[in-house]
Amino acid sequence: MPNKAKVELVGRIKEDLEAADAVWVVDYRGLTVKQEEDLRRRIRAQGAALKIYKNSFTERALADLELPSLGPVLEGPSAFVFVSGDPVASAKAIKGFAKENENLGIKGGLLNREVVTDAQIKAIADLPSREELVAMFLGVCASPLTGIVRVLNGPASKLVRTLGAVAEKAA
Repeated sequence: MPNKAKVELVGRIKEDLEAADAVWVVDYRGLTVKQEEDLRRRIRAQGAALKIYKNSFTERALADLELPSLGPVLEGPSAFVFVSGDPVASAKAIKGFAKENENLGIKGGLLNREVVTDAQIKAIADLPSREELVAMFLGVCASPLTGIVRVLNGPASKLVRTLGAVAEKAA
């Protein structure tokens, strides 16, 4: 029979899972307290939160929410990155930190209610962020408008140059 504290903990995990757009699972073994604090700070800056829960409680919460099991991903010590918002930004933060600290291992996770592997998370980290995509889109949209303005401005500037040449010749 589960005790009240365990039931409350599974409830908190379920709340975190329901609120998250993605969940990345990392292996934090070998990180110092200072490194772990640095990782938490980087992840928090991207709108995500790093939490450490027992794997069995997390698996129970996943089952209660009818989410896919993370099975082999939850072997060994696991830290969970609950992402609210842009999953690319948090994946970039984790991948960047893992490059600097070989002790951090990316294990896998959930994205859109589907299990993703460590390789997929690394591929997600290589994608442009939401802000970069918006900037690219605006650049593509503005490019034809700039061309139209140049075309429309052409006859007027030609007239001004012609009038300038006539005025210079008359003087």
